Amino acid sequence: MSTPRILVIEDEDLQYEIYEDSLAEFELARATSGSEALKMISQTVPDLILLDHILDSGEEGLSFLADYKQLLPHVPVVVVSGALEVHDQMSALQGPRRAHYCLTKPVDVEALRAVILTAIGECGETEVVKQFESLERSKRSDIETLLSRSTDRLSRQNQIKEQLDETRERPNISALAREFRVARRTIIRDLREMIRRGQLDPAIYPKWESEDPAGGA
Repeated sequence: MSTPRILVIEDEDLQYEIYEDSLAEFELARATSGSEALKMISQTVPDLILLDHILDSGEEGLSFLADYKQLLPHVPVVVVSGALEVHDQMSALQGPRRAHYCLTKPVDVEALRAVILTAIGECGETEVVKQFESLERSKRSDIETLLSRSTDRLSRQNQIKEQLDETRERPNISALAREFRVARRTIIRDLREMIRRGQLDPAIYPKWESEDPAGGA
């Protein structure tokens, strides 16, 4: 695997030197302002963004967070700042264009490394893939449920038709509902569907056009 690339958005030279020493296993690139970082990520996509809040030229890092996430929704963002109130941190971690982590300065470098490794390994692109996989599983489950219900309905309707073909009597809705363990309105709906498809003579259930199956008639 290639070395993970981290875009460090930090205007303080000393702080960036600390990152260079403690994060030597990663490939680091630096921007000193939020606007400079926007230009950089449009050219080269990082694996993670390390974002300070107070930046060069009076810019505030969090004001660029939504822009970064819009351009790179699959790239995790770790905010590291000593200038954020609790409500600012909470805001940064909420919403569709949020940061994944928010750490305060002075930051413990070992804790930062652990957060970065977790973010690169489990957040970002990996997180998006898992979300898609979960969505696909949910869709497949929904489709399988619909297919199962459709199969059960057709099987029940065929059995009802066989019973009615053997007799001249009108169907006993309550008895059929008990036999197939469904609601009366379900049996009524079955009869109406079969009449519409021409499988049953409308005379066998003359009330079908005026009854509302949802009302449990």
